[in-house]
Amino acid sequence: MLALATVGFALNFWAWALLSPLGPLFRQTGSLGSLSESDVALLVAVPVVVGSVGRIGVGALTDRYGGRVMFPLISAVTIVPILFLSFVALSSYVLILVGGFVLGIAGTSFAVGVPFVNAWFPPEQRGFAVGLFGAGMGGTAISALTTVQLYTNLGHHAPFLITAALLAVYAVVAWFMLRDAPGRVVPTTSFTTRLAANLRLPITWQASVLYGASFGGYVAFSVYLPAYLKTAHHLAAADAANRMAGFVVVAVVLRPVGGWLSDRIGAVRVLASSFAVVVVCAAVVSPAPPLHVIGTFAFLAMAAALGAGSGATFALVAQVTDPARVGGVTGIVGAAGGLAGFVPPLVMGYIYGRTDSYAIGLWLLSATAALTLVLTLTVVRRSAAAAQETAAGRSVEATSET
Repeated sequence: MLALATVGFALNFWAWALLSPLGPLFRQTGSLGSLSESDVALLVAVPVVVGSVGRIGVGALTDRYGGRVMFPLISAVTIVPILFLSFVALSSYVLILVGGFVLGIAGTSFAVGVPFVNAWFPPEQRGFAVGLFGAGMGGTAISALTTVQLYTNLGHHAPFLITAALLAVYAVVAWFMLRDAPGRVVPTTSFTTRLAANLRLPITWQASVLYGASFGGYVAFSVYLPAYLKTAHHLAAADAANRMAGFVVVAVVLRPVGGWLSDRIGAVRVLASSFAVVVVCAAVVSPAPPLHVIGTFAFLAMAAALGAGSGATFALVAQVTDPARVGGVTGIVGAAGGLAGFVPPLVMGYIYGRTDSYAIGLWLLSATAALTLVLTLTVVRRSAAAAQETAAGRSVEATSET
């Protein structure tokens, strides 16, 4: 079940990121007219915001209907905007925005997979299991490595038709093979009642901030890094996409590591270490140092920290949240992470358009990570300790009753 969910997540994220590598190419070739840096930033950010906001509803629906229904459904629905982009929208900037808006549905698959996987594992293994599932975000790396090459060498329809075909196959396989965990508790209250209850949980807001800083940073770089590298370091579109893929791969590999470490040494320690690395690395790359030594090392270290931090965040959620509420909480937290990834590309594009420099944007990232580090070491640490004490008390009570 973990493997099937991870494959589905990767395929949906591949589809979700189709427009990111093509944004700089559209601007370079002029195929959509004269596009500004802000136009490209909006083009690649629209699917992110839709996929993020949609996680709130999809997470709640997953609590109600289970991943066995929602995974094939999301995969099948995502095929529609992919085909629209391929056959209708590629000659119009406005139509690509419309297609990208609906393509954001693919990004909601995250809110399906976390509660689905979480239910299959005991508490002491959930950090690693959810982190391993989260490695499916490597679908964005597949998109970065293949989209421009397929678009250029095999025709403009190729990347879209291939992802649509793979999603169709997966939807069929998932429909017949996925199974929800035995004993899954189906909520009986309304969506609004559950949403309000989840919003009142302290872990919801704390994890939203943590995920906004970690996964939001990852999303921002994964969608905007090609444009940044092309503009700031004068790389070709294909080279920039390949380097972005390297950033994504490092983050993907470190995500399950972050979950695994959280199971063993605690999520708070992993999160604090991750944000400390981001503080330093964002400051280092702000003056745009040469890529061949300092720049590459700093970006890869930051990718590792953001990946580990993303894994640790949901390890924390899995450890302190009632399993019946994980889908709803995941939807809200996932929405926060995605929305946090929507803002930086627009800010970076705006700042560069007025200053011809990305330094201010990267310094803002460093400052955000520093504030999140302080939050982790104070409020989040106290909440995690309180949750662990409560869980220990329940365990003692259960043992006594037995």
